Amino acid sequence: MISVYKLKPKFQQLLMPILNFLHRKKVTANQITIGSIVLSLIIALLFWYADRFPIFFLALPIGLLLRMALNALDGMMARLFNQTSKTGEVLNEVGDIVSDVVLFFPLLKFHPESIYLIVAFIVLSVVNEFCGLIGKVIANDRRYDGPMGKSDRALLLGVYGILALLHISMVTVSGYIFGVLCLLLLLSSVTRLRKALAHG
Repeated sequence: MISVYKLKPKFQQLLMPILNFLHRKKVTANQITIGSIVLSLIIALLFWYADRFPIFFLALPIGLLLRMALNALDGMMARLFNQTSKTGEVLNEVGDIVSDVVLFFPLLKFHPESIYLIVAFIVLSVVNEFCGLIGKVIANDRRYDGPMGKSDRALLLGVYGILALLHISMVTVSGYIFGVLCLLLLLSSVTRLRKALAHG
């Protein structure tokens, strides 16, 4: 199934020099994870005030690309340099869910016409990650199947930031957009559960 997540191996290869640099500086996987969570909170705050300062919309494409890099780096650091831990796993999973909620929350301010669908989108995003974790529980295999995985959602929010900066309004079509995204999240969640059960 189509997902940005499938590009992750090539993305990780590009990040290897940065990973080695951080390791030499004795930066740990958990520190990178915490940095990613803090970055997400900053992006969400800038996004919230982007109606007053439109340049803040740039925090979405730029900040989310950096967040994707940090999300890849913490896992690479943990695996390649023997830093895996239960604390790190909790930080990673809970941090991703909290980050997603705060990042998408400002959409409620910018699109009150689709408030119920946006709430559904945020809730289904959390459910989607939970379904991914089910695979770890029953088959020791964390599922990242798409569409509408974490990376896909980040990409769409980044595109949204660019469109908003260009004053391209989506008010008249936001209901359709979030409706489709909710359906894709449902499909993604069902796919993850099916794959988890098949491997379990």
